[in-house]
Amino acid sequence: MRTKSSPTSRRRSLLLHPLLHKCAQMLREDLAAVYVRNQRKWLLIAPVIGGISGLVITAISVIILRILWPPLLNCYLIHNWAIIPGLLFGSIGTGLIMQHCTLNPNEHSSEEVIRSYHEHQGRINMRPFLPKLLAAITTVGFGGSAALEGPSIYGGGAIGSWLWTHFRRVSWLRLHPRDRRIMLICGAAAGMSAVFRAPLTGIVFSLEMPYKDDLAHEALLPSLIASVVSYMTLGFFLGHEPLFNFPGGTSFTRRDLFWCALLGLLIGLIAMTFVTIFRRTRTFCINFAAPHWVKLAIGGLLTATCGLVFLYFYKDSLIPLGPNYEAVSLILQQSHSSIELLLFGLLKLAATIFTLGAGGVSAMFVPLFLSGGVFGLAFAQSIAHSSTPTLFAAVGMACFITAGYKTPLAAVVFVAEATGGHAFIIPSLVGAAVAYAISGDTSVSGDQRLHEAVKVHALQEIHVKDVMQSGVMAVSSSLRIRDLAATLSPQTHHAVFPVFQDDKLIGTCSLCSLSDVPLEKWDSMTVRDIARPHISTVSEKTDLMEALSLLIAEDGEPTLLVVAEEDHVVGIVTQTEILQGLLLRDLFPSVPPQDAQT
Repeated sequence: MRTKSSPTSRRRSLLLHPLLHKCAQMLREDLAAVYVRNQRKWLLIAPVIGGISGLVITAISVIILRILWPPLLNCYLIHNWAIIPGLLFGSIGTGLIMQHCTLNPNEHSSEEVIRSYHEHQGRINMRPFLPKLLAAITTVGFGGSAALEGPSIYGGGAIGSWLWTHFRRVSWLRLHPRDRRIMLICGAAAGMSAVFRAPLTGIVFSLEMPYKDDLAHEALLPSLIASVVSYMTLGFFLGHEPLFNFPGGTSFTRRDLFWCALLGLLIGLIAMTFVTIFRRTRTFCINFAAPHWVKLAIGGLLTATCGLVFLYFYKDSLIPLGPNYEAVSLILQQSHSSIELLLFGLLKLAATIFTLGAGGVSAMFVPLFLSGGVFGLAFAQSIAHSSTPTLFAAVGMACFITAGYKTPLAAVVFVAEATGGHAFIIPSLVGAAVAYAISGDTSVSGDQRLHEAVKVHALQEIHVKDVMQSGVMAVSSSLRIRDLAATLSPQTHHAVFPVFQDDKLIGTCSLCSLSDVPLEKWDSMTVRDIARPHISTVSEKTDLMEALSLLIAEDGEPTLLVVAEEDHVVGIVTQTEILQGLLLRDLFPSVPPQDAQT
């Protein structure tokens, strides 16, 4: 006699059905493949970077663009003589702040961010953070020929680097040391997006900024999120209207493309000359044996002279000093002779050299695109005789930014966002490509690098045993921390040690984890307390391509243990050994790597 099963038992049998378990396993595998990279952490981290950066940039923008510069600009235009004491006060103030409140007065702004990305794993010293922002305010707010992108990029990048030290304490985020560089670029993108109210420009510029010919690809997703949040944060307080009132266009002709290419050639040559003079001036000022504030005082006087010379010839509302955001609308919407435009552009570039070459704190994105704009307008009026001069102003802006910063994509994207449309994208691409080629490798940033592609296919021909560090010191899990520290010596060439318990490999410990233990606990804690249970091992016959893929995986360990049979550790391998093996292969192509090392 069959008994009637209850609804509860039927549900239980359904949940335990083998087909359901098989489907669940397939679903887990599919989700693991979709989310193989741990990108979910950026959904929390990137908005925090964007929000804090947006608040800082909002404060800087209000101080400079609404409190300091407008009344000073009006005073300079009415009383031209006031330019000299105003520039002297701001320049000397900047020099004193940088000289007495920072370790290196020559390290600041976007240059510090780029150097930190390449040389310091994204680490920025936060002690002089506020003094450097204050120095940027005194540089720009009192009339130095620079704009807000310098403190914005530095401020956002420093915030991203600083937040890494706090988020890394949250274990489930699984932040790695390399994530600090990503957060640095993420913050720089947020700062750039907010200050120009142009999120796409900020993203692309920050990704292009570290290299002359490549992108910091790994920072794309967090930069995208942080830039949008930063833009919305600043817009909440100051509005979302475009920063520059740029009249857009609707069309262009094939003849215009020819003129745009010629304009790109001319501006590429001008930019190459400008960058060369700027770099030499900057080097001279760094090596000049004088107090920093004296250098800036001289630079302030020369900058003021540029403004006075222009006002001597043209009693206009234009002046090649300060952030010059108002000058964009004045140049594009009012009639100016070609001679006036050329003189304004040349004096703007000269003032920029004197301001930033002497050590002023900021960057020159706005001076470059403004100079390119006036040169483009003069070109349209005097050479191309175009009925759409704003087309050539836009192309000139893209060309100068491209040639000066080596950021062609950001330059074209900026033009598209500034004009509010897509009509000038193709002409800007043509001009920017020519300007990029003509200007060569010259860049206003001395820390930008060329990205040298690694011939990774050669890694398949080298085995781990050829490059590994042998003679690895193993430690017992019961060893006290103090005893471990006592056994270390200068002859210990590796920083990760395999940990064994009763001849069984149970994990690894590193010098980094050892340094995290307070001295007073060295006698009470053992190696087992600081050992990491996650073990990444490879065999001696594993090729370097596979080893490298394990090392750079999202959750990969920084060191691989090389094991033989029965967990016998015979060596360790890191990215450094792989790189050395590849370099030796290039130097001695016919010699085995182990012999080349010898």
